[in-house]
Amino acid sequence: MSEAFATLKKGEGRTVKSGGLWIYDNEIDSVTGAFENGDIIAVRDFDGFFLGWGFINTRSKITIRLMSRRREHPVDDALIERRVRDAWAYRRAVTDTGCCRVIFGEADFLPGIVIDKFSDVLVVESLALGIDRLKPLILEKLKAVLLEDGIRIRGVYERSDAKVRLQEGLERFSGFLGEPFDTRVQIEENGVKFIVDVAEGQKTGFFLDQKYNRAAVARLCPGKKVLDCFTHTGSFALNAGAAGAAEVLGVDASETGVAQARENAELNGLEDRVRFTCADVFDLLPQLEAQGETYDVVILDPPAFTKSRSSIKNAVKGYREINLRGMKLVRDGGFLATCSCSHFMDPDLFAKTIAEAARGAHKRLRQVEFRTQACDHPILWANDASYYLKFYIFQVVEDL
Repeated sequence: MSEAFATLKKGEGRTVKSGGLWIYDNEIDSVTGAFENGDIIAVRDFDGFFLGWGFINTRSKITIRLMSRRREHPVDDALIERRVRDAWAYRRAVTDTGCCRVIFGEADFLPGIVIDKFSDVLVVESLALGIDRLKPLILEKLKAVLLEDGIRIRGVYERSDAKVRLQEGLERFSGFLGEPFDTRVQIEENGVKFIVDVAEGQKTGFFLDQKYNRAAVARLCPGKKVLDCFTHTGSFALNAGAAGAAEVLGVDASETGVAQARENAELNGLEDRVRFTCADVFDLLPQLEAQGETYDVVILDPPAFTKSRSSIKNAVKGYREINLRGMKLVRDGGFLATCSCSHFMDPDLFAKTIAEAARGAHKRLRQVEFRTQACDHPILWANDASYYLKFYIFQVVEDL
């Protein structure tokens, strides 16, 4: 840990002072003392008041990410172990830990790193230089804490291949951390079995954040005809099929994803009622409408249409179009499940966009539920980046 310290400009640091963890480059007046990017340094207000310990990277607009607010709690082995223990204790209290997100970055006060647990395998994504240096220690502590509960981790795979690492001065990396192992891991979610390919799947291999949203939609599906758009490896579709849906069609543009979805259907003995097709959803939905197809339940789980504020306008067009098309395929009195996983598509804008789509489709919406990400992806108040998933279930009825 460096003896350097950063001093904020007068009037700056409002986000940090209200509970946030990020300090931007334009909020810093000076950095005193020798340091290397990635080092832990102290942070002071303009008047010398101690604000916390955090790691610095002058290459990033988020120049400092706080890890501790107390002078007496520097970033050392003891602090890292406490953070890891707290994160695991929280998951044990709130969710099924067979497969879950064990570390969720800032929401677990370990900024810039996420770690998912798939049975006895860990998948790590590290996005910031300072936390990347601490990654071996975090993993060491986590494996030790899990072992105390009888969970022996047989392998760790890293999926730190996001472009944002380049802005931190880090290379993109994907590969084994330690001895190689079979990267196809079987998990069970809501009683449904999945094969997760932690090396080749999207992100860390499986989207754990929708676990309880899938269960919520599945309750509407017994005996119903269901359309699951952007199905990835079949998660919503198979939850619907396992709940007793009469017929399910899952759609995804990825041949690899569709192949895995079909394998997952066979794994659960659902291949007779749950089928998959590889197609662009934006192209397929108008075709289904032209063919006169309708569904009791339509599920829209698209990828993030925007990952920056600069592309929000185009994202709004995409969300509006996909929801309009989806609503037109819902039978009168049927249900639409729709979501956005983009942090930059804020809840009010997403709701407005859905309302515009409903007017365009001449449909009325009766809200059944509004949900967010699963509780193993906790939303830390005062840290907006931890809140990203907006999920609605609507009944769709003909306009009066």
